[in-house]
Amino acid sequence: MRLHIALDDDLVADLDRRVGPRRRSAFIAELIRRGLEDERRWDDIEAALGAIADSGHEWDDDPAKWVREQRHGDARRAG
Repeated sequence: MRLHIALDDDLVADLDRRVGPRRRSAFIAELIRRGLEDERRWDDIEAALGAIADSGHEWDDDPAKWVREQRHGDARRAG
């Protein structure tokens, strides 16, 4: 699909120096893909905010001890 996007001349010149005039579309499409994926991730993060209660966890009393126990409880980990 074709799409018309207006860009400043300086921006296009920088783009051409970076990728060349024949690679503009591919470069811009990849940046849009990455940007949209970042936006999706932020949507997921924001949707998850508050999903874990503030208290009532195994690690509340001593988080460092809980982490050590988790590490030593996994035989795949060294140390």
